Amino acid sequence: MSESYALPTEPEDVVASLIERFNSGEVSAMLALYEPEAAFVVKDGRTVTGHAEIAAQLEPDLKYGLPLEAKARHVFVAGDTALLVLDWSIDGNGPDGEHVHLEGSASDVVRRGADGFWRYVIDNNLGTAVRQPA
Repeated sequence: MSESYALPTEPEDVVASLIERFNSGEVSAMLALYEPEAAFVVKDGRTVTGHAEIAAQLEPDLKYGLPLEAKARHVFVAGDTALLVLDWSIDGNGPDGEHVHLEGSASDVVRRGADGFWRYVIDNNLGTAVRQPA
């Protein structure tokens, strides 16, 4: 049975919800944080949209079974839209015993839905980092 995780009611709560959901290891828990047509920016700078494509991007990082650490650097709000700038990392030994270290500074856009909950519209987890071709 899947755990139930509260959705954020304030833009400042998105990061805590992201951490909780990522650390559950459940892609379905993560997807609840995304609007149905959300855009996810991949390593080469392309965007993918929709829950199925976003799930395919999230699953490899979730499979490491390592905790996400993240801290909001800035939260800028304009009505029902917010820009989050956050620093994040995933660090430790993966299931194969190999060391894993991923980190970045994200620039993400979230929006408050009609239900009052904030969800990702754009997940740009590498922010302004130079993108690597596919």
